[in-house]
Amino acid sequence: MNKLTLTIFGGTGDLTYRKLLPAMYNLYIKNQLPKEFLITPIGRRDYTDTDYQGVIEPWISEFAQVKVKDEQLQAFFEHIHYFRMDFTTQSQYQLLDQYYEAHPSENHVVYYAVAPDFFEGITDGVSTMENMHEPKIVLEKPFGASFELAKFLSKKLETLFGSNHIYRIDHYLGKEMVRNILTIRDANLLFKNVWNKDSIDHVQISALEEVGVETRGNYYDHAGALKDMVQNHLLQIMSIVAVDDPTGNMNEQQLAVLKQLRSVDKLKIQDTLLLGQYDGYRQELHVDPASTIETFAGLKLFIDNERWQGVPFYIRTGKKMARREIEVKITFKRQREDVDPNVLVIKIQPTEGVYLEFNIKTPGEDSITKAQMDFCQNCNLIFKLNTPEAYERMLHACMIGDNSWFTKWEMIEYSWEYIDALKQMYSDANLPVYTYPQGSVEPKELSQLYHKDFEQWN
Repeated sequence: MNKLTLTIFGGTGDLTYRKLLPAMYNLYIKNQLPKEFLITPIGRRDYTDTDYQGVIEPWISEFAQVKVKDEQLQAFFEHIHYFRMDFTTQSQYQLLDQYYEAHPSENHVVYYAVAPDFFEGITDGVSTMENMHEPKIVLEKPFGASFELAKFLSKKLETLFGSNHIYRIDHYLGKEMVRNILTIRDANLLFKNVWNKDSIDHVQISALEEVGVETRGNYYDHAGALKDMVQNHLLQIMSIVAVDDPTGNMNEQQLAVLKQLRSVDKLKIQDTLLLGQYDGYRQELHVDPASTIETFAGLKLFIDNERWQGVPFYIRTGKKMARREIEVKITFKRQREDVDPNVLVIKIQPTEGVYLEFNIKTPGEDSITKAQMDFCQNCNLIFKLNTPEAYERMLHACMIGDNSWFTKWEMIEYSWEYIDALKQMYSDANLPVYTYPQGSVEPKELSQLYHKDFEQWN
């Protein structure tokens, strides 16, 4: 009997090729998988196991974190068996059930690596299988074309499989430096006692991409930057930065932060949200030529609790920007008007590390100048090799039943409702979706959200 079975619906998709199989190979090389395990990618294409191995070999070689050696890769392939199936046809789940009767497992993990439109059908099919006992279901966020559909699907999943068996994956929560936010704050007295409104002036959270929508036009032209990035990832990062007790239960702590966001009815939308669309977006593949969907979102939010009252949290995300970066920037209050504030930057991607800016006496003079300390984690080869990739970490957590870093439905629900309300207010106010040139630092109009706190984003 296999100690572990990973079933991947969408076994011939980009997510499987780029992320899931390379992550499983990393875990295999690091001896973090049981000796008896089985990976079953499911697809409609008529592949033999040999055919499939030929397809995935270059992907694993390119994207695996560890160096790929032919002998080890061939040994890994012994654990992969492709299963041809049309997962939109319910009768074919009987064939998959028979397959698992012949390949029993103690620990079933089922990954929905397909578009959300297919989630309900797969859920119905898997729930009828007698030989897939108490499976753990892994879904990518966000899911569902609408809030109502997502709520329906979530309830159905929890009813059929149990709430503790649903793993809503946000790979941002698997990133090393996102997790490091709590350690930096809690393990350093330098920051622990000043992580509040008395010492922090404002917080900036950036997630910028140089690329456009590429081949994701069908999805992105319905989702946009608010749903794809802010609701899905950046509110999560903000809630981690702002938790009251970094040693407490993360799901409870993060939910508490989201519920303490300043209510939408107390906000002036023109001071809270700005949306933009890069020039040329409407000519992208599978995009409506008259689309008004946003590819950039800038927000100014407040958390109304004792720790953060009055501290602005700035969030920005955009495609076709001047550079690629994900980072959290904490700007502290000025000690004196004539000196610059201290700044702490937690760099998440592509550089992983910590940057600290503080003041010193200018050598040989009486004036004050800025000094910097810059730690680059992924510049160190040993650190880089020892740091799990996000999907590697999240898959392993799912396999061992650790759901502490997976998002509970209540958090998704609250984030979704909040962002939907903001976007509706924006629409009701007839505010424009500004056009910005490709390669911009930001839409020039964004300064209206933050001109009182800082001149411009870095």
